Amino acid sequence: MLSIRQYLCITLLLFSISTQAQPSLPQSYNVVWTTPSHNSSESMPCGGGDIGLNVWVENGDLLLYFCRSGSFDENNALLKGGRIRIRLNPNPFQDTQFRQELLLQDGHILITSKNTKIRIWVDVFHPIVHIDCAGDHPFQTTATYESWRTTDREMTGRANNANSYKWAPKHAPGGKVFTYRDSIRFQDNNVVFYHHNQPGPNIFDVTVHQQGLDSVKSLLPNPLKDLTFGGQLSGTNLHPSGTTQGRYLDTDFTGWQLTSTKARRIQNITLTLATTTQSWEDTLAATTRQSSSLTATTKWWHDFWQRSFIYIQPESSPPTPEAATSPQWQAARNYQLLRYMLACNAFGRYPTKFNGGLFTYDPSLTDTSLHYTPDFRNWGGGTMTAQNQRLVYFPMTRSGDFDLQKNQLDYYVHLLPAAEARTRVYWNHTGASFTEQLENFGLPNSAEYGWDMPANHDKGVEYNAWLEYEWDTVLEFCLMMLDRERYTGADIHEYLPFIQSCLTFFSEHYQYLAAHRGRRSLDGEGHLILYPGSGGETYKMAYNSSSTIAGLHTILTRLLQLPKTYLDDSARHTYTTMLGRLPSLSFRTVNGHPTIAPARSWERINNKESTQLYPVYPWGLYGIGKPGLDTAINTFKYDTDAISFRSHIGWKQDNIFAARLGLTTEAADLTIKKLQDAPRRFPAFWGPGFDWTPDHNWGGSGMIGLQEMLLQTDDEKIYLLPAWPRDWDVHFKLYAPYSTTIECTLKNGKIESLKVEPESRRKDIIKTF
Repeated sequence: MLSIRQYLCITLLLFSISTQAQPSLPQSYNVVWTTPSHNSSESMPCGGGDIGLNVWVENGDLLLYFCRSGSFDENNALLKGGRIRIRLNPNPFQDTQFRQELLLQDGHILITSKNTKIRIWVDVFHPIVHIDCAGDHPFQTTATYESWRTTDREMTGRANNANSYKWAPKHAPGGKVFTYRDSIRFQDNNVVFYHHNQPGPNIFDVTVHQQGLDSVKSLLPNPLKDLTFGGQLSGTNLHPSGTTQGRYLDTDFTGWQLTSTKARRIQNITLTLATTTQSWEDTLAATTRQSSSLTATTKWWHDFWQRSFIYIQPESSPPTPEAATSPQWQAARNYQLLRYMLACNAFGRYPTKFNGGLFTYDPSLTDTSLHYTPDFRNWGGGTMTAQNQRLVYFPMTRSGDFDLQKNQLDYYVHLLPAAEARTRVYWNHTGASFTEQLENFGLPNSAEYGWDMPANHDKGVEYNAWLEYEWDTVLEFCLMMLDRERYTGADIHEYLPFIQSCLTFFSEHYQYLAAHRGRRSLDGEGHLILYPGSGGETYKMAYNSSSTIAGLHTILTRLLQLPKTYLDDSARHTYTTMLGRLPSLSFRTVNGHPTIAPARSWERINNKESTQLYPVYPWGLYGIGKPGLDTAINTFKYDTDAISFRSHIGWKQDNIFAARLGLTTEAADLTIKKLQDAPRRFPAFWGPGFDWTPDHNWGGSGMIGLQEMLLQTDDEKIYLLPAWPRDWDVHFKLYAPYSTTIECTLKNGKIESLKVEPESRRKDIIKTF
């Protein structure tokens, strides 16, 4: 039994961090709730490493959903690990002093009542979740692991949107899709649970065969084969006390309970996770032997927040009610909240999915027609959709979060052999053909690819009105790779073959197509003929799409600007030649105003993306201080498609275009609408927009817009406050190329301080007011 002195020491260790001085992040940015929640949609995110939790208190119980990056079942659905329910007796949540707080600076959640404190934290360096409880008086504890995967469950109808079969489940082995049951048991004084992917054909095998790639199957990564993921729930002085049955919202569950042997004032509960394709039991045992460090985890979060920040209406004390409801203050606070959620997957094997990341909850609370399990998300499966993913990962360049960005870039590099194999099989030339929607084994999603493809259709092209010939979105990830070198000086040789292979595909494939249409592989001026092409999912069957031309121009230019050690003379000649072969952008006149055209021509409009503005963002051919700015502004202001497509919802990028063009009023209006409080209890749970909740690409595009309003760069040039309202006080620190950070304070329309590191870069700053 703990002595009073031991109890006080442990309590001090567990909870003193909440009273420590916060190095920089305003304490007022912490999300605080003073009443319990009604359901999981009112949950609060928490996480670290590669684990995300949804945490809430409901009807006297503390509940947690947990999800770990890479937990893909045989159908490629990203499954939650389950739900944890903690019940203390006496119930500490019945008094009027309830408080649940996300301590952003520390990365933890603290729940307090009159006599009890509970800290929930995730070890950044080991896959271990901690629930540490302390009370003024002894209490009994029951910790329950709850699972809805206790029997095989057939997935029917829209339930398959959560996996990679989507609307074509009849093509699964056996003609039906099942989420198979987990293995769950008491073992010693623990609850042990895991999901092991079934042997035999799965969505990987189905997709490979569908797309005629059996001959190169051995070259493709199969992330689902032999995969096992799960964990162990345990706690000091907790012992098995039987199972329980119940129903939460739309889903029945079984619970495995651990109960304390006697009432205590300290209770530590741990959830240890393990994922492997080898011996799962050995992996779990090795993880349980690892020592967690609250101090090391907290230090990681403190260092993270020191990298960069944006504070609008900065203050050290809690804001006035008027300030807390101002959209500007909300935008800056919610910028930090999304950055926190993205950092919870800093070390994940897989990128953060744009449509909920690790923080989805019961689907009927997002769409009342979807009465499915908590594993559901719309646009689910192992598919990463490039146009959405980029908006999650581009903000990390300006915020200096290059470690967070790595799992997205490595995802593509890992799939390079698959993309090159596709090209060889379908067209017998070289280069990597990456599609817009990309499964975690490198192929297009089978449903999107098209099960009704005609026999004479080119099998390398998706039979899909939205996705056909959309090859160019991979170039944005090439840009992120090149930015790593430009911003940090990092060695990016590991990414060079990837970038080169993507460029090779465009050069070879469009000459291949031209040569199959006629006698010549280039046009009469010696340029590539980029047809058929696509402007996003919108301008289809495009001839010389402006987004493709701009992307190739920027990537080729940046590649040739790398230090000499990256390319030999032969390679430089190859890319210089390709750059010279790019066709010019096309233009059109709208009501007397010259504008950038989406392409030279196109056959139809299929979506609502303003790809005629992609030469502005992300490709940077037009912008402040560059030729043709008036034409780009005309495109934003007068192009009838761009105007009709304009919105702040979901993945829309109009706020970013406006900022890049120096249109302060428009940028401010659209960015604030994006980053203002979501209509949910947690203010950064936006969506569903066009996708799902929480919508990370909704928030990500807001983050980019806010960054671009404050700071823009063009090689060595640094444009300070290029689209920032002068009456918005702000303190920010952001990253610029060549290992540069800019920290600036604007107050009452004047720059009070400007810190530039290294100081030698101060000469490159251009003040835009």
